[in-house]
Amino acid sequence: MIKIVIIGSGNVAHHLIKAFTQSKEINVIQVFAREKKSINLLPDFTTIITNYNELVEADLYIIAVSDDAIASVSSQLPFKNRLIVHTSGTVSIDSLDSKNRKGIFYPLQTFSKDKEVDFSQIPICLESENEIDFELLKKVAENISNNVFEINSEQRKALHVSAVFVNNFANHLYQIGNEICIENNVPFEILKPLILETANKIMTLSPKEAQTGPAKRNDNQTIQAHLEFLTNENQAKIYKILTQSIQNNGKKL
Repeated sequence: MIKIVIIGSGNVAHHLIKAFTQSKEINVIQVFAREKKSINLLPDFTTIITNYNELVEADLYIIAVSDDAIASVSSQLPFKNRLIVHTSGTVSIDSLDSKNRKGIFYPLQTFSKDKEVDFSQIPICLESENEIDFELLKKVAENISNNVFEINSEQRKALHVSAVFVNNFANHLYQIGNEICIENNVPFEILKPLILETANKIMTLSPKEAQTGPAKRNDNQTIQAHLEFLTNENQAKIYKILTQSIQNNGKKL
């Protein structure tokens, strides 16, 4: 079996632990957490530690912490020439301390501890410094996912920026839509079928082909009516920026 140590106790670590423990070929032998109570789903054979000096030998160490902490955690590991990876979408492979072999194990998905995910459908982006380490990472990834990709650091950064647009920014727009509904005593649930249909359309159409709405049609009367309706300055500003972006789409600058 492949022996793995997880360093971290946040959302990504939580779901990785859950996915790995369902595999017959992977053994999560240790989890490092600053507070033991933050880990609550480990099998009996896994040890939770709070001191880096207690780390045991493993085939792979996965650092699943915040981006700003990756370099610091990597530098504190008390051993050399072992395979260390992190799970960030933006942090370079070079941020990992050079005393160990370096790699990336980036699952591209939004994670919340209280929301179940099907890890078999989650893309996992891999990078390593040599072929042998890559083959190990690939084997680990393929044990929990059907979508495994070799992606370099620049490509991963592009993916992460794209993910912020399609996930974080899109969700923020849902929040704004929800606020407008609340302010006007309209159930947000009425919009949920529209949200689902929009997401489903881009499974078969490109986002450009799927675009609809007043900005796409250059329906200026409707756009002006919407702007007059929006008394919240921030909402109106976002509406204008997105409308202009849609109208400029495809135009030569």
